[in-house]
Amino acid sequence: MTLEFTAVTFDASNAQAVAGFWGDLLDRTPVPDRGAVLLPGDETQVGLRFSAPTTGATGQDVLHLHLTSDGDRSQGEVVERALELGGSRVDVGQLPQEGHIVVADPEGNAFCVIPPGNNFLAGCGFLGEVSCDGSRAVGLFWRDTLGWELVWEENGETAVQAPQGGTKLSWGGPPIEQKTGRSLQRFVLSTDDPPGEVERLTGLGAVVLGESDDVIELADPDGHEFAVRRR
Repeated sequence: MTLEFTAVTFDASNAQAVAGFWGDLLDRTPVPDRGAVLLPGDETQVGLRFSAPTTGATGQDVLHLHLTSDGDRSQGEVVERALELGGSRVDVGQLPQEGHIVVADPEGNAFCVIPPGNNFLAGCGFLGEVSCDGSRAVGLFWRDTLGWELVWEENGETAVQAPQGGTKLSWGGPPIEQKTGRSLQRFVLSTDDPPGEVERLTGLGAVVLGESDDVIELADPDGHEFAVRRR
């Protein structure tokens, strides 16, 4: 299998600005990427990518990020840094006893700063988790798509992680919000063999939506869009 998880793409009206926010927060350098802005990941940390939305497209948030605070910065320091960079604290219904703090980036993308000592995210790095809406079936689809390990499965919830560790991808299970419009965040995968990988992925339950400029767009079993492109 030659498929590589390149990044989570976020629709952004000002891709350069929001990439600058995340680059400063995560200590990564933004680079151009086919008309978008990429914060490259590494073998244990998922990349982030920011791209102008399709003209006239509307959709919904399908994931958010979890940042940990077991490293060099405390939870308070991570939050303070995010606010200094232009983020804002938001209320999404979190309870004080839950411990995490919810912040939104300058374009309103909410993310959680997790308190230290969280066992589920221990050793996952600063970008500890990409937390997605989705069914058990879609979690298993991504396990098989990426060849990652299923590290959590309970009550319809699933999580996968690369064999070398790092950022987890997780799906919350039921209840699952009904899909309305195009997903505002999407996975981007890269490969030396797009046709071969697309054939494999359709065998796993993906559906091809279209192709343009060496990028093939598909939908996973929950209907959420993702892209496969030539490396």
